[in-house]
Amino acid sequence: MSFNSQLESISLDFSYHELEVEFLRLLELDNLDQFVYENPEKILDFKSELKVSIADAFENGKGCPQAHLFLQRVLYRMNRLKLFWYDELKNYLNEDSAFLFSLRLEIENAWQDWEERNTVQRNTGTLLDALGDRAKEDLRPEPSPDGLFIRNEISKSGYQRFLAITSLDGLVEASQLSRMLGGVGNEVQMMLTRILWEEYGSGKLSRKHSTYFATMLEECGMNSSPEAYFELTPWEVLANINHSFFLSERKKNFLRYVGGLLYTEVSVPAAFESIKIAGERLNIGDQGTGYWDIHIQEDIRHGQWMLNDVVLPLTKIYPEQGWDMVKGYDQQKFISSRATAAIVESVRQFMCS
Repeated sequence: MSFNSQLESISLDFSYHELEVEFLRLLELDNLDQFVYENPEKILDFKSELKVSIADAFENGKGCPQAHLFLQRVLYRMNRLKLFWYDELKNYLNEDSAFLFSLRLEIENAWQDWEERNTVQRNTGTLLDALGDRAKEDLRPEPSPDGLFIRNEISKSGYQRFLAITSLDGLVEASQLSRMLGGVGNEVQMMLTRILWEEYGSGKLSRKHSTYFATMLEECGMNSSPEAYFELTPWEVLANINHSFFLSERKKNFLRYVGGLLYTEVSVPAAFESIKIAGERLNIGDQGTGYWDIHIQEDIRHGQWMLNDVVLPLTKIYPEQGWDMVKGYDQQKFISSRATAAIVESVRQFMCS
């Protein structure tokens, strides 16, 4: 039996499933804003239920997991319209919809306030020391329990499950960074462009990082189409992706985005080392671990570039506002760790089923 035939999706409760179906129906209308304008009564129930789901997710302690999943799926569906997927052009008819904009704003405002309450920020010492100390700490940390599970215990089917979930982001990797490169030219812009250029294989499709991810999937007998495993994705992973969209689409959050990218580039080599070791232990083969390998090689360098050639200049340009980079770093670390924990829990459950 192939891995693809063994999959069980993360299902929404009936009420949230019905609400998601209604949202997708609205998303596919030829002119959503005109429909809303001419038929306001037809969306009253949807808007009312959306408010309930927001309250269930963000106003009641840790919140309802099903509400989180529904809202993050809705956000993802809207955010993906900001990237081009080489699919039918009619899929983008509502990309500039005022109604969708209002929905996204309503969800994001409540969600980001909730995330802020979840993140504890430590502001000590100078700005540069705060970021440098964090980067040093996360470059070669002690293996986490989740990392040790992946390295030593994950099975072949568990490894495939891990790939399936992470493919949602891995197959379009670094796309949000591309949204941050426009504007005036300076050393910061050039270094961010250089990092993107390497992520995109220096202009060669065969060396683009997402190509390595697709090759891993194919080597493991899996579907390498983007979003093939969307239904498996925990809300925590969707939140990680949506958070990147939230920051990259708002230039006022530029410094927070840079801080988050610094954490990602610094922490990836150690995290991916455990996954690579797992693949080697399972005899996956070089093509089945190549994505982790290329990141381990390149992201140590990218982390240094981010610290020396992006963060350092920005601390001089924004000596006060630069603390937003610390906020972005700490928040990304929390959201990434939460996503990893959710993936490992999904893998554990799958291995036990």
